[in-house]
Amino acid sequence: MSVGRFVVHLPVAAEDLDVAKRYARVISRAVGFLGNVDRAETTVSYEDAQGVHHRVFCDRLLAAGRRCPRAAGHGGDCAPAARR
Repeated sequence: MSVGRFVVHLPVAAEDLDVAKRYARVISRAVGFLGNVDRAETTVSYEDAQGVHHRVFCDRLLAAGRRCPRAAGHGGDCAPAARR
């Protein structure tokens, strides 16, 4: 077996898409201290359509190689830090 990169999938059940995105934001921020967590790539999918992913974070590239941490589809300009 070759050494490669692995991706961890953590199933979490939610009652609707908005709640699933909220859970994903909370979970990704909670483990964000781990250097190899790529929060910008966080997505959610319907249980019966796991090939269709819904982006959680905006992911637009900002200055200095950073990405916008705001919610996907947010209004207004991208910001270097999430507004709470």
